[in-house]
Amino acid sequence: MATETFPFQSDVSKLLDIVVHALYSNKQIFLRELISNAADACDRLRYLALTKPGLLGEDAVFRIVLTPDKAAGSLTISDNGIGMNRNDLVENLGTIARSGTVAFIEHLKSEKKEDFNIIGQFGVGFYSAFMVANTVEVVTRRADTNIGWRWVSDGKGTFTVEEVPKVNRGTHIILHLHRDEQEYLESHRLRHLVKTYSDHIAIPVFLREEDKEEAVNEASALWNRPRSEISTDQYREFYRNVGHSLDEPWLTLHYKGEGAIEYTGLLFVPSVRPFDLFHQDRKHHVKLYVRKVFITDDCSDLLPAWLRFLKGVVDSQDLPLNISREVLQHNPLLAKIRSGLVRRFLADLKNRSNTQKDYSVFWNNFGAVLKEGLYEDFERKSEILELCRFHTTASPEELVSLETYVGRMKDGQEAIYYITGDAAEVLMRSPHLEGFRAKGIEVLLLTDSIDEFWPATIGDFSGKNFVSVAHASPDLSKIKNVTEEGKDSTDEPKDQSSESLLRALKKVLGQIIKDVRFSDRLTESPVCLVADQNDMSLHLERLLRQHRQIDHTVPRVLEINPRHSLIRQLADMAQRDEESSAFKDAAFLLLDQARIINGEPLPDPTAFTRRMTVLMERGFNL
Repeated sequence: MATETFPFQSDVSKLLDIVVHALYSNKQIFLRELISNAADACDRLRYLALTKPGLLGEDAVFRIVLTPDKAAGSLTISDNGIGMNRNDLVENLGTIARSGTVAFIEHLKSEKKEDFNIIGQFGVGFYSAFMVANTVEVVTRRADTNIGWRWVSDGKGTFTVEEVPKVNRGTHIILHLHRDEQEYLESHRLRHLVKTYSDHIAIPVFLREEDKEEAVNEASALWNRPRSEISTDQYREFYRNVGHSLDEPWLTLHYKGEGAIEYTGLLFVPSVRPFDLFHQDRKHHVKLYVRKVFITDDCSDLLPAWLRFLKGVVDSQDLPLNISREVLQHNPLLAKIRSGLVRRFLADLKNRSNTQKDYSVFWNNFGAVLKEGLYEDFERKSEILELCRFHTTASPEELVSLETYVGRMKDGQEAIYYITGDAAEVLMRSPHLEGFRAKGIEVLLLTDSIDEFWPATIGDFSGKNFVSVAHASPDLSKIKNVTEEGKDSTDEPKDQSSESLLRALKKVLGQIIKDVRFSDRLTESPVCLVADQNDMSLHLERLLRQHRQIDHTVPRVLEINPRHSLIRQLADMAQRDEESSAFKDAAFLLLDQARIINGEPLPDPTAFTRRMTVLMERGFNL
């Protein structure tokens, strides 16, 4: 029979150029697309054989075979699926973006049959082959005919179709590779691509070399199997494979969402913190599949950033994709998957936190990331707060929940008090805690960067507001710590000389500080610096300066302890001569002392050294 030549039914010069040069972000995707098409062909025949079992004949085991031929410079992708006849070749391969799969789905829907598993949707995946091949040859035979056909094109505007004898059922795509694309003939490269993109397609993929065949994919989506059929060892090995990890999963989450959208999630919480957990791009490690075909591992809309420590896969039966299949469409279905995943994870984590003694392992690894949800996800703040754990001044070695904290609050305490810093052991020595410790008030020790932000956005827990002890004048008057003499140990009157000292210090220090006030929090230290009520904390200012996000210093409030002997002596000095150089030097030394206690750098170390030298000389002369 004579060979026939047909023009493509489209503006091929433009459309194929888009496919080859712009549609896909990397060339290696071509193998995923062709394997997906082959899997579609097998699934289509499997479905049709339910009513017409004779279509399978003696070849009832579906398979996909990759055959590299280095001598010929070609790669063949073969399947024993439904195959194509002449009309299929002309209509489906000859018309770009016309998908036989889509037509098949529409036919099934018209008959109200929806129990099938089809991957391709747009009919352009086949043309990705031209990214690596200068000529593409398709040899095929449809299952319900005995006539085979060959389709050939160089992708430049025409294709040929001719009848060929003795063709096995299915489709054989021969890619005549460009000279600079010979890497796709290397067996190790093909194995890697199949493992990456098509490992869990239900159809087995084989690599044929020298008349030997090797299975190169799992051909079984673990996440689609019932949990009762999966062992702990199988979960662990899958976790290590998908997460590229060597540790054990701390928590395994395997569930199926049904209803408006169908999806399956197999997610893991690592037992070891990943090295890139706090990388600035906050990338996810959850792979997205559609009908067991890998789509992407960089879908920022699949899970919120505050769950980026999760590893695993999500497979959707219904999720629509855009034409490139690499960037998801903004679609309400994706939002439903995201909501379902987050809801189920938080529920499972709550169960684990209530029943497992090793919850501290999770919290120490990922608590700082989970708390980002308090700042970023207002809708779920209550659920996340219940899962949060904290070190406190009463439990510096153990983690406690907010529920526990509130349950042991002092009579008259109306707020949840916290302090932020770099390390709990350093915070325990902070002068800001002295008054709270004296009254037996428990304070949360917050040492993560996110702790500077979420308390202000949360507002309260169980009706108790979050209050920073490092901000000015927390009201502790309603919380009494009565001594044997019958009065509060921190409630002593201030004499007139102390009032004069306030005015003198404000005059000397001027604009360097925002204010000078008496302190109810100090019981042992003479002085400390605090942030005014609406100013950023000292710790946050230090963090921002370290990251060069600010280059100025916020004036602070200097609090003095009127009961301390040093302050009383300074008050006497001020009364004698507040204009003397000795008092001025003492005022600046007092401020520098407060800076040092708070871990702040001294703005003028030379001046501090000079004043300290003068003070020491005066002391030695006494």
